[in-house]
Amino acid sequence: MDDGGRQRAPRLIFLTLTAERRLRRWIGRRGEDRGLSAPAAGVLLYLSACPGASTGEVAEAVDASPAGLSGLLSRLERAGLLTRSPDPADRRIVRVYLTADGKAALGVVKSALSELNGKVTDGFSAEELAVVARWLQHVGRVLD
Repeated sequence: MDDGGRQRAPRLIFLTLTAERRLRRWIGRRGEDRGLSAPAAGVLLYLSACPGASTGEVAEAVDASPAGLSGLLSRLERAGLLTRSPDPADRRIVRVYLTADGKAALGVVKSALSELNGKVTDGFSAEELAVVARWLQHVGRVLD
């Protein structure tokens, strides 16, 4: 669109938020049979890389509030996907672990993410994707 001879900048924030909502819905649809939302998938992925992480570490990793994470962890625990236990050295700290069912669900998550990555990167060069990744990282840094 032309605005007095100048090109209008892309609506990056609107486009990013729209894409984020659609990504969450897509991931949620793929995980429906196991009750896995996008935030739940993030928790499972983090715990697979950091078993025994504290609830605080998990909250920070998935950018969740403590209250929001507590509810999510409760649902995942009821579903049999993870367990929580007090840290033996400091009982104020709660450690979180994937169960066997959680590890199996992780396979579903990884498969869905592989499919999703293929869909959203199709038709873009490595250089173009590097610019997108750099911009998204920049947004995270300047808003942190």
